[in-house]
Amino acid sequence: MAAARLCVLVVVLSATAAEDFQLKYKPSTKPVRVFTEEELKRYDGSVEGHPIYMAVKGVVFDVTKGKGFYGKGAAYNALVGKDSTRAVAKMSLDPADLTSDTTGLTDEQLESLDSVFEETYKTKYPIVGYTASRILTGDGSPDAAFKPEDQPHFQIKDEF
Repeated sequence: MAAARLCVLVVVLSATAAEDFQLKYKPSTKPVRVFTEEELKRYDGSVEGHPIYMAVKGVVFDVTKGKGFYGKGAAYNALVGKDSTRAVAKMSLDPADLTSDTTGLTDEQLESLDSVFEETYKTKYPIVGYTASRILTGDGSPDAAFKPEDQPHFQIKDEF
């Protein structure tokens, strides 16, 4: 069963990437903003007519046009309304993998993450914001130590 889900996930992501292959970067249609975990949960596809957002590597994408994949009751709905970086890297829908934590991922999984991030999400879906945990401290103030260029496995040239 898990192998079948993995195969379907790979096919969906491949089809998604192929559909807009000629598009280099999808422009945002809304102002970019910072989302807390609680705010991002509001965009989980459970309310008809509301946008569906998903974060990968701390970047929040509007995946509403992929409602057939990410909407309420859809196969990949578990990925939305949160930062699902680990799940995308592992091509997993396991609830334990629905997190931004990349600790312990293999080099192959990190390469897969980078590939899907660059070739699928950034090319198909508009960036609408960033997760607060990526750029803010616990008290909500800007993290002075945060330097986009120092983020592992993240290319900043088109996000900031």
